[in-house]
Amino acid sequence: MSYTIIENADHAAWLKSRTLGIGGSDAAAILGLNPYKSNVELFEEKTGKRMPEDISDKPYVKYGTEAEPLIRRLFSLDYPEYKVLYHENRILRSVEHPFMQASLDGELTDQEGRKGILEIKTTNIMNSAQWGKWDGRIPDNYYIQVLHYLLVTGYQFAVLRAHIRSDWEGDRRTAVRHYFIERSDVEEDLAMLLQEEKKFWQQVTHNIRPGRILPEI
Repeated sequence: MSYTIIENADHAAWLKSRTLGIGGSDAAAILGLNPYKSNVELFEEKTGKRMPEDISDKPYVKYGTEAEPLIRRLFSLDYPEYKVLYHENRILRSVEHPFMQASLDGELTDQEGRKGILEIKTTNIMNSAQWGKWDGRIPDNYYIQVLHYLLVTGYQFAVLRAHIRSDWEGDRRTAVRHYFIERSDVEEDLAMLLQEEKKFWQQVTHNIRPGRILPEI
C-alpha cells in the first residue's frame, strides 16, 4: 500500500491533521479493544459530536513523550543491524484509503533492505493481571495499532519495544521487552482490520451510528 507524506509545521498542526482520519490509536476502538475509548465514542469524535479528551498533561503521557527519543536511541544501540529514522510531526496517509493515517515512532530498514515500523510503548504495571497482558504477547490494543501501521505503510515487519515499569515494595523496576512481527504471519488479521476500518469509516461518512461493542470480561 502506497502512502503520501504530510509534513506538519509544528505539533499543533500535527494534532489537527490527526483528526482527519483513523490513526493507530483509533484502530483498536473500532474493534472494541481500546480500554480507554469505545467505538461509539470514537464515532462521535469523528462526526464532530464529541470533543476528544486532552490527555497531554497526564503524567503517564508526558513520561512517554519525553522518554520516546531516549528509547529510540537505546533501540539503535541495542540493534545496530537496523537503520532507524524518525520524522517529527510527520503523518503518512494511505493513497488507496485516504482516511487511514499513521504517525510512526520510527521507520526501520533491516540488513536486507526491507522496511519496517518501530513502535515504542511505556507502561506502568500495577498488578499481576496487567503483567499477564505482556506475557509472550502484545496487549490487544497495541497489537491492533501495529497492524494499522502495517496497513498504511505496506511495510514488511514491525518491532514493538516496551518499557514496562513497576513498583514492588519500594523498588522501582523497568523491564524491556521486544516483540517482532512479520507481515507474512499476520495477513489474515490485516485483512480483518482493513474490512472493519472501511466499514467504520462508511458509518462516519454517512452518519450511521454503530452499535456499541462491549469489551470482553
